[in-house]
Amino acid sequence: MKNVKLVLIMMAFLGGSFLVQAHHIKVKPRYGAVVVKLHRPKIVVPGGSNFYFSNGIWYKANGKKFVVVKAPAGIRIKRLPRGYRTVWVNGRKYYKYNGIWYSKSKG
Repeated sequence: MKNVKLVLIMMAFLGGSFLVQAHHIKVKPRYGAVVVKLHRPKIVVPGGSNFYFSNGIWYKANGKKFVVVKAPAGIRIKRLPRGYRTVWVNGRKYYKYNGIWYSKSKG
């Protein structure tokens, strides 16, 4: 009887531990989505207009909130966002993240 109880307790414990495991899924907001807070944003100023770059996503300020926008054409960043893919097109190397294509430039 003790063995049966022990087996049932172990099964309940092991079964319960599997239920507690959670998976982290990163969801990228769509263009036009409004965000209240950004995580450690970098401010980029192409042509006198402020853009914010956080976790590979581009934003434009709208009052105290931020709107997800497409990357400004010709913008330069020092570091690619985590999770980018390397893509070769006609022998040239590009980097793609969240629908935005980047290329390496000199200088």
